[in-house]
Amino acid sequence: MNNWSAPQRPNIYAEQLLLSAILDGTYPPDSSLPGERTLAAEMGVTRPTLREAIQRLSRDGWLTVQQGKSTIVNDYWREGGLNVLNTLIQHGRYLPAGFVTHLLEVRLQLAPAYTYAAINNDPQTIAEFLDGRLSLTDDVYSYADFDWRLHHQLTYSSGNPIYTLILNGFGDFYEKLARIYFAPTEARARSLAFYSALRQAALEEDAQSAERISYETMLASIELWMDIRGQFDPLERIEDSGIIREA
Repeated sequence: MNNWSAPQRPNIYAEQLLLSAILDGTYPPDSSLPGERTLAAEMGVTRPTLREAIQRLSRDGWLTVQQGKSTIVNDYWREGGLNVLNTLIQHGRYLPAGFVTHLLEVRLQLAPAYTYAAINNDPQTIAEFLDGRLSLTDDVYSYADFDWRLHHQLTYSSGNPIYTLILNGFGDFYEKLARIYFAPTEARARSLAFYSALRQAALEEDAQSAERISYETMLASIELWMDIRGQFDPLERIEDSGIIREA
């Protein structure tokens, strides 16, 4: 059987071309896009198709459309939202050095809070989920998958759906990154200890201990990631997946 692939829709094609031109600096922040007629001709699309792509990028915070004036490229790091962040992850080669570390610092602030809420709201579900640690095989794929599903369950059990929506935005990126993080034996051993300690806190319905355990583990994960960066260039391991370049 042939492996057929659907042709790319013209508006998606135009949107991707514009995004690449913004990210590679062809149209830097605060610059103006060429007029619709010129830009459409350069891209090989119709003006209505280009206009639709521009409107989509405007809604996501990449562009500011001004009636009767040139369309302005926004400073997306200052004016963008989660949609911009998710798009940047899909274009990982344009992410700045240190992005993963910054992302882990955000998790350091969020994970203890949703872990506390999850143990406070639904400790039995979390304890039962963590029983699955006993079936983990000692490889990066098993740990990456289990860790993702644990944090997903924690956000869901927290009762605050915003945590889950934020985490979902990083789904594919999270697991690919985790496969790098869990490569050292030490990382897997630390996480296994974390799962055991968190399960005990869940059994005791001790949300405060769970919060502390989560914070300490998230903090240690940043330190371990910095060690990993010192041992090899993560770019060599993850660029093939189109994720990120870390200096």
